[in-house]
Amino acid sequence: MNNKLNAKERLHLARVKSLPCSVCDKSAPSDAHHYKQGLQYTCIALCPDCHTNSILGWHGQKRMWHIKKMDEIDALNITIKRLFENQSENENAF
Repeated sequence: MNNKLNAKERLHLARVKSLPCSVCDKSAPSDAHHYKQGLQYTCIALCPDCHTNSILGWHGQKRMWHIKKMDEIDALNITIKRLFENQSENENAF
């Protein structure tokens, strides 16, 4: 598998990282959590706690995820929604 990112993938990941956390709404910057490794366009904006914290995060006990009653698809949906909202705001600025 080719792990080199092209310019569009890097831009997409930068946009995801500029979003608030899709689980707890903590302000950016966020990590880009890959729903499936190598699929750059299915990344989820997550704060470090909701991503990698050993108790709260996805790669830990997922307690924040359980509190919010969310899974990865729920969080991905929020990330995509926010990306589209930001795109619409930027288009309307001109």
